[in-house]
Amino acid sequence: MDNDLENPPLEPAPEQAAPVEGKNRFFHSLLDIVETLVFSLLLFAGINTLTARIRVDGMSMEPTLHSGEFVIVNRLAYRLGKPQIGDIIVFRFPRNPEQEYIKRVIGLPGDQVVIANNQVKVNGKLLKEPYIAARPKYETTLTVPEDSLFVLGDNRNNSSDSHTWGPVPFPNVVGKAVIVYWPPREWGIVGHTPPDIISP
Repeated sequence: MDNDLENPPLEPAPEQAAPVEGKNRFFHSLLDIVETLVFSLLLFAGINTLTARIRVDGMSMEPTLHSGEFVIVNRLAYRLGKPQIGDIIVFRFPRNPEQEYIKRVIGLPGDQVVIANNQVKVNGKLLKEPYIAARPKYETTLTVPEDSLFVLGDNRNNSSDSHTWGPVPFPNVVGKAVIVYWPPREWGIVGHTPPDIISP
């Protein structure tokens, strides 16, 4: 009886559980990291599906957009709706689809665009455009084919656009420009100012 009191049963040392707890913490941390990475990849893929980004290169869209600005493009804009005259769009250049351009829509499918006497007319109606740098000094006439758009740069006399190389096939359209996000001082919503249409 006395011997049992002097030598009680040994209990397992609590230190023996520490390595297991350490492993569990490690695996939980690793799992958290993997989950974060997967979520980030899915988020990145989703953003890329819905939007694109383009750097404005050159002065063709002055004074609306400036060279060096970065713009977010809504890829879904024309899957959910139709382009309108005055929209600023990003598209793959018809003569070299690896290049992306940014211009303003002036003519829709079936429209007749006439540029003459420093004026732009669509279906015989004059466009009054407050957003351009200067009136066009060139002349051209074109009926926009079906499934195509006629586009011009806002800096009319310093722009490679539909007046020189023709309309943009609609499958080439990437989307609608929505936000200037860089540089920070230029941050803001892209102005899709529709022109005033003046009847003859």
